[in-house]
Amino acid sequence: MFKQFLAYMAILMMFVSMNSVQAGIKEDGEKIKAMFAKQMPDLTVTEINKTPIDSLYEVIAPPQIFYISQDAKYVVSGNIINIETGQNLTMPQRDKVRAQAVEMLGEESMIVFGPKKVKHTVTVFTDIDCGYCRKLHNEMEKYTDLGIKVRYAAFPRAGVGSDSFKKTISVWCADDRKAAMTKAKNGQPVPDKDCKNPVLAHYSMGGQIGVQGTPNIVLESGHMVPGYVPADRLFKMLEEQNKPK
Repeated sequence: MFKQFLAYMAILMMFVSMNSVQAGIKEDGEKIKAMFAKQMPDLTVTEINKTPIDSLYEVIAPPQIFYISQDAKYVVSGNIINIETGQNLTMPQRDKVRAQAVEMLGEESMIVFGPKKVKHTVTVFTDIDCGYCRKLHNEMEKYTDLGIKVRYAAFPRAGVGSDSFKKTISVWCADDRKAAMTKAKNGQPVPDKDCKNPVLAHYSMGGQIGVQGTPNIVLESGHMVPGYVPADRLFKMLEEQNKPK
């Protein structure tokens, strides 16, 4: 009977402790959200999670991830790595948030080359004048033959107002955007055109999710692969990522 009582008390104490922890997380979360609302009002915090490090919380504000101290005084940007295993604990979350951010752009704002039967979808941040971007585009049929849908997002590396930026707008504003993209990638002139376009939004989002060069391929998982990747290798990467864990 006494042993049963001890077991009952142990369960009760565990339950009380768990509730106390949850209450603490909620209280800390409200404090952290209040700090961000005051200091960084343009940032929208969607999640606050505990980390393996005592008194350090993960803050998700798509498309970015921060770490913040329990007292909401110190913010850290970077990766948490388990030294024993070598595992990057930040990367899976960053990939998830990046995938969400890319979807926020909307496929309707992208220039899409796809097969009839889609097996995989990638989003490629591209620059009209980038040599390896042109190499990728010239092999588009190889990607689509493997069932890979390629969605182009704009990332003119020279920046806002540059010739590449203006050329990109002309492509996005063309009556046939896919044909205009192919012309531009082959170094052929595209008629100057202006319209309501997503080029600046794409460029800004690219910078926020870590795009630095082009082409930059974002996989379905949100994992980012910088540089040109041949179609067969990209297909293998996508197949590997979709394998049951």
